[in-house]
Amino acid sequence: MRKAKTRLVPKTSLAVLGLAALAGVCLAVESIRARAAAPFLVPAAQAESETGYDVLIKNGRIMDGTGNPWFAGDVAIRGDRIVQVGRLEGATARRVIDARGLVVAPGFIDMLGQSEFDLLIDNRALSKLSQGITTEITGEGDSIAPQNDRSLARLRPFLEHYHLVIDWTTLDGYFTRLEKTGTPLNLGTYVGAAQLREAVIGSADRVPTPAELDEMKSLAAQAMQDGALGLSTALIYPPGHYAKTDELIELARVAAQYGGIYSSHMRSEGQSEAAALDEAIRIGREAAIPVEIFHLKVIGKSRWGSMPNVVARINAARDSGVDVAADMYPYLAGRTSLASSLPPWVAEGGTEKLLERLTDPRIRRRIRIEMASEHPEWENLYLGSGGASGVMIASVKHDELKRYEGKTIAELARAKAKPPLEALFDFILADHAQTGALYFWAGEQDLEYGLKQPWTSIGLDSGETSLDGPLFEPHGHPRGWGAMPRFLGHYARDLHLLPLEEAVRKITSLPAGRERLLGRGLLRPGFYADVTVFNPATIKDTATYQTPASLSQGVEYVYVNGELEYERGQLTGARAGRVLRGPGAKK
Repeated sequence: MRKAKTRLVPKTSLAVLGLAALAGVCLAVESIRARAAAPFLVPAAQAESETGYDVLIKNGRIMDGTGNPWFAGDVAIRGDRIVQVGRLEGATARRVIDARGLVVAPGFIDMLGQSEFDLLIDNRALSKLSQGITTEITGEGDSIAPQNDRSLARLRPFLEHYHLVIDWTTLDGYFTRLEKTGTPLNLGTYVGAAQLREAVIGSADRVPTPAELDEMKSLAAQAMQDGALGLSTALIYPPGHYAKTDELIELARVAAQYGGIYSSHMRSEGQSEAAALDEAIRIGREAAIPVEIFHLKVIGKSRWGSMPNVVARINAARDSGVDVAADMYPYLAGRTSLASSLPPWVAEGGTEKLLERLTDPRIRRRIRIEMASEHPEWENLYLGSGGASGVMIASVKHDELKRYEGKTIAELARAKAKPPLEALFDFILADHAQTGALYFWAGEQDLEYGLKQPWTSIGLDSGETSLDGPLFEPHGHPRGWGAMPRFLGHYARDLHLLPLEEAVRKITSLPAGRERLLGRGLLRPGFYADVTVFNPATIKDTATYQTPASLSQGVEYVYVNGELEYERGQLTGARAGRVLRGPGAKK
């Protein structure tokens, strides 16, 4: 059982280095896209002087990450950098890959992963590399640091299950641990507002005192200096749900001082989505910070078809000068903990208090009443999914309950001969609030409308895993194995929702620019050699809700910082990933 997404559980020359440092991704993309994207030919004399590359990827369709039309050419790698892109006539290399008929693209960037703990437990990352992912951004509301006795208390069941010891208190300490362990993925992270709140005041539903807020701001500043990419929130989950807007503005101002961004799972994606979006925009405006909306969607069948209104609201904010963008996953179901279907007040005080409340018949009755209707102040995930038939048990901790994985709450209720909500409460109790669940809450029309917006990128909202080992889940979410190929294959190629070159831009240079990942996201000399080679005719997801742990097809080669990590269905065992620190990092 892995950690369910829940707030309850948890060599190059100096010249090349100088070019990479100067090549900010946002400016690079704008200037490159302004020019014609004609293929260029490296003169023979120059090609001869540059022979002896480590890797030469020849005859490919170059989609360089700008969104410009593809061109025929080669990509040469030396060390951890791309050194030439074009027609490299007569060039040689220690490893030559014939990419005829294949697309050569920058490595894909997952704008919201959940692998910060996973990479310390089993760091093979097959689920990510097999999709062409070379970089992950993580830390949604909760984050890997700071850690202290208060924050560790809620993590104890998870840590004990995986025999994982947290030997750091700061983000820099975690980065040191990860670098020692080794990672196949480049990893950057936010500092979570809920993490700051829990480290200072625990799981209490109250406003922090001025002294406590100052302590939270100090911890945020330290995390930004350690390399956090910005501040994140997850405002439907306790304790993040307890934070007021003014508190978040103060914390976001700290992140802004270090060049960070504010990323948010908003308070609502359903009944109160407009108000939630207004709050995020207000934080961006008052804190003078870019805003990223995590996994943008519209929850609830009665609201399906309203994504154009959401997009219009974002575009209006952008027109007014607030830098707002969003990421999405190309699926209709989401995943979080089963306990997150409960009203937020049930979780006040932590997991043990939640479980205690579920043993009280009077409190159960109150919860049943509240879950029968929508509420402007909290997101009713159960009702938004259509009730018992729209919520599926994905993963459990206790072995005796594993036979219910893949079953809906309606099926569980029939098996137990109980009313659906009683069966749900009992299951949360039996699995000690560790159950992961799928919620079928979105509409296809809204999904497609969002995916084609020029400012949306892709985030899996899933941690890395493999087909065996301690993190393996037979009934997880298919997005963990298929999101990128599904976006490129089903939506771009098959449905013609957007050109393939534009789809590649949205998972390479767009997120790289958003997170200020200098030297990544484009195929350009001097940039890091994160490269994904895929077959545009065959790339597709095979993961389904019934069989989610299934390798995608069509990704042929994946290079991370110049090292081959994935080749035609097999991992090479390389661990070439690096820690990605934000612009405010002191290191």
